[in-house]
Amino acid sequence: MTKVEEFEELRPLLFSIAYRILGGVGEAEDAVQETWLRFAASATRPTSTKAFLSATVTRISIDVLRSARVRREQYPGPWFPEPLLNDPYEDPARAVELADSVSMAALLLLERLSPLERAVFVLREVFAFGFDEVAAAVGRSEAACRQLLVRARRHMEAGRPRFAADRQERRELATRFFDALRDGDVGGLQDLLAADVQLVGDAGGNAPQLAKAVMGAANVARLLAAVYPWLTRIDVTCERHDINGEPGAIFRDRDGMVLHLMALDVLDGRIRTIRGLNNPEKLTHVGPVADAWAVARELKEARRTATV
Repeated sequence: MTKVEEFEELRPLLFSIAYRILGGVGEAEDAVQETWLRFAASATRPTSTKAFLSATVTRISIDVLRSARVRREQYPGPWFPEPLLNDPYEDPARAVELADSVSMAALLLLERLSPLERAVFVLREVFAFGFDEVAAAVGRSEAACRQLLVRARRHMEAGRPRFAADRQERRELATRFFDALRDGDVGGLQDLLAADVQLVGDAGGNAPQLAKAVMGAANVARLLAAVYPWLTRIDVTCERHDINGEPGAIFRDRDGMVLHLMALDVLDGRIRTIRGLNNPEKLTHVGPVADAWAVARELKEARRTATV
């Protein structure tokens, strides 16, 4: 195989590693591209191309994450990872770990870890790398990596739900949720929400949003039912799509441009978190982005006209 063929074969794995460490699609793609440049410039062929490329993309991702953490601390409002519609890497033997680690909830838990803890956890727990490979990738001893993993597991397990919903249950619940959302059915929505449900939005100061955070089933149901039926009246469409492996939807304006994304976090037969992603800077990889401010003005005018 040529270098290009070897690299392209491993590209899905490299992206998946980088995305889980960085939480950004664009940043992960840049890390993978930089990995290729270093591989292409290398005068010698490594004994294991997979080990070499995985270590390289991990080190690059750690460096990027260290610089990104300051920006995230200064981010206006809640910060969410860039949404991933499809994970390019598949491994039937690790299907559960791969799906769990890419969810919004898991990625937000990973934000609590140091860059080194995060890299070690991703390589070892998600992709089942040996400790010798992990140590080589992060530049630490195997003993140090074991300690980093212990700390990372402790943080992750403390924030994980005790019972996870199965995939079919989530799909059925999501279908009922989006039907009730379309109809503005307050009672129907409230029946599907956990008592302490949270509605959280990430607009990054670049787009309008319902609210930074709303809590409680009654409050969330009323707010959703008051807004979303009006969006259909101005030709906003709801396209069902998994977001980071969770049930969700892409909302588009009348021209088919991406307005915002919504992801549902389901636990014990109820929706416990609704995450809305409105920041246009995080949606460009999904497709052409709508002018959310213009849609908000049109929505306001439609509601004003209807009350006259």
